[in-house]
Amino acid sequence: MNDKLNRPVRVLVAKVGLDGHDRGAKVIATALRDAGMEVIYTGLRQTPEMVVNAALQEDVDAIGISILSGAHMTVFPKVIQLMKEKGMDDVLLTGGGIIPEDDMQQLNEMGVGKLFAPGTSTHDIASYITTWVKDHRNF
Repeated sequence: MNDKLNRPVRVLVAKVGLDGHDRGAKVIATALRDAGMEVIYTGLRQTPEMVVNAALQEDVDAIGISILSGAHMTVFPKVIQLMKEKGMDDVLLTGGGIIPEDDMQQLNEMGVGKLFAPGTSTHDIASYITTWVKDHRNF
């Protein structure tokens, strides 16, 4: 539980687009739940609009997108744009998958949080989300 929040961190985990491989997203969702977070898993084939609307409706602290399709340079900027339009400036957008280092850097510069490559420790991911939320969320 987060001292500043006095409640569990709420995270929405999503698979956007036609990417049908969801094992990694489910592993992350389970690990975050086991770390004490409330996790909303949207399932496969979500659109950026569906993800942002669900995140807004669920009042999440963070959105995690798992992407293996190569569409990360389209998906993440669209999600960031929609989040800004809805005033979600204090919600973390993070994620992971097969994303080249150069693209990760560009996405970070656009406002996406840390992105994780396959094989990253689930403890490291949970720790990053918790720390970010504690340091950045406005209440």
